[in-house]
Amino acid sequence: MKEYTKMNVPQLCAELEEQKKIYNSYKALSLSLDMSRGKPDTNQLNLTEDMLGILKSSEQCVLSSGLDCRNYGLLDGIEGAKQLFADILEVPKENVIVGGNSSLNIMYDTVVRCMLYGSAPEYEPWVRQGKIKFLCPAPGYDRHFGICASLGIEMITIPMTETGPDMELVEKYAASDPMIKGIWCVPKYSNPMGITYSDDTVKRLAYLKCAAPDFRIFWDNAYAVHDIYENESDKLLNIFTLAKEAGNPDIVYIFTSTSKISFPGSGISAVAASTRNINYIKSIMTYQTIGCDKLNMLRHILYFKNADGVRAHMKKHAALLRPKFDMVLNIFDKSLSDLGIAKWTKPKGGYFISFDITCGSAKRVYDLCAQCGVTLTKVGDTFPYGLDPNDSNLRIAPSYPPIEELEVAANVLCCCVKIAALEKLIG
Repeated sequence: MKEYTKMNVPQLCAELEEQKKIYNSYKALSLSLDMSRGKPDTNQLNLTEDMLGILKSSEQCVLSSGLDCRNYGLLDGIEGAKQLFADILEVPKENVIVGGNSSLNIMYDTVVRCMLYGSAPEYEPWVRQGKIKFLCPAPGYDRHFGICASLGIEMITIPMTETGPDMELVEKYAASDPMIKGIWCVPKYSNPMGITYSDDTVKRLAYLKCAAPDFRIFWDNAYAVHDIYENESDKLLNIFTLAKEAGNPDIVYIFTSTSKISFPGSGISAVAASTRNINYIKSIMTYQTIGCDKLNMLRHILYFKNADGVRAHMKKHAALLRPKFDMVLNIFDKSLSDLGIAKWTKPKGGYFISFDITCGSAKRVYDLCAQCGVTLTKVGDTFPYGLDPNDSNLRIAPSYPPIEELEVAANVLCCCVKIAALEKLIG
């Protein structure tokens, strides 16, 4: 089909009428399809079903050190769990703290610690320093922005590029304003763009010169082992090692979890940081908790055994996700690639596709989909304050719906994109 922008008005009107007929046929089906969140589907959850019964006796609960995992104690996690995350993140075991099921919880706690206590003993708590600010690459992860909003932290939008956040802006802002205290990063298969930070971007972040001596990088490596296309997987430089080489070891907190490896509601999570940061975090955690669920940590160690076991397991996840991503991307290519009205990312891993409507009608597409029974992530959620300045970005999450429903949802989305674009062009 001819590119929409090259059609005359009668042609655009005829095409709009055709797409409305298709849309109404979908609407008559009374659909209820959800592509709003990046949740594993039931088949993925079933992959780790055997973990549920892996602890069969009290003897298994006692570690070689003599610690009984059923009892109190051990603030920073059992050794096997620390080693598992250390191998995944390529950091020393001593630089890891293992927590409960949610890395989001650890990230929130880390920001709050900085607010209440400061990021190191010699620095004033952020809350006493005035109006602090964070750099927020966007489109990005809505829950990062939610943490800032809930704590009254001002957000500065940094445009995302194909190599990561716009580093010219990051360096400019960080060097010029001492009230800028942090930056959010999803460095591998970013949410929602699915891109991996380039080597140059990671190096520039590790060597970042900041006006605030207590500036921190919040490195949310949620998709560290979430490759979908095994022979085309992205590689991410090790920012922990680079920051140390830069003489900047305290600048980064690294987070990850097993939320999309084992069970999202019952996994384990971790923060990795410099020895100085880890010791400081533990000194404050002493008043917060006696320790997280050690039995769940033990289940994960007995089931996966080591990082290689995790990587082998993730191939099973990839085998379930790959057909869904392939199908959605193929539908986009066939339905929209020649029309000049949309563009989208083609990630090699992670859980999302970032979809941009070039004419700026994302809210209209969202509403049309909703009226047809297809739920998308709310427009604006991928930007600070929920405001997409160009009304263009949609986050597509192919993982959760069954593949038959996903096919229908993707076709509905394409129809809605066409209608919104045609309406805008006709004016």
